[in-house]
Amino acid sequence: MRFHFITVGSPKLSYAKAGWEEYYSRLTRYHTLKITRVKDSEPLSEGKLILEAVKNAHLMPLDPRGKQFSSEELSAHLEKLALHSEGDVAFVIGGPTGLSDDVRARAGTLWSLSRLTLPHDLAMVVMLEALYRASTIARGEPYHK
Repeated sequence: MRFHFITVGSPKLSYAKAGWEEYYSRLTRYHTLKITRVKDSEPLSEGKLILEAVKNAHLMPLDPRGKQFSSEELSAHLEKLALHSEGDVAFVIGGPTGLSDDVRARAGTLWSLSRLTLPHDLAMVVMLEALYRASTIARGEPYHK
């Protein structure tokens, strides 16, 4: 399965850069990866750029209104998408003002990491770690780190 990460901006804090690089690297064992960075602007402009980048992928943006998954549920959800030939899954992390209504309306799955509000940089790392964990679960591999 191909994962396309679309983020508004890139990780700025050192811990987030290191976390992004670590889990991005780990995910390459399981998936073909692509990153598109969108410039931070107002939600309507960001939304247009995000939707242009998504193309025909299954859109799965992070949004507080979305579904919360356990690690096993996320793994099963991704496996279901793979079985139904969705091909690419585009994961989106919007900017500080959130996603545009157009992006939410186009989403195949709205995903919420938590009911907590997370800093942008931390959300990027948590998302990648969750996807890595889900990938190891799908392969029946232990994950101890």
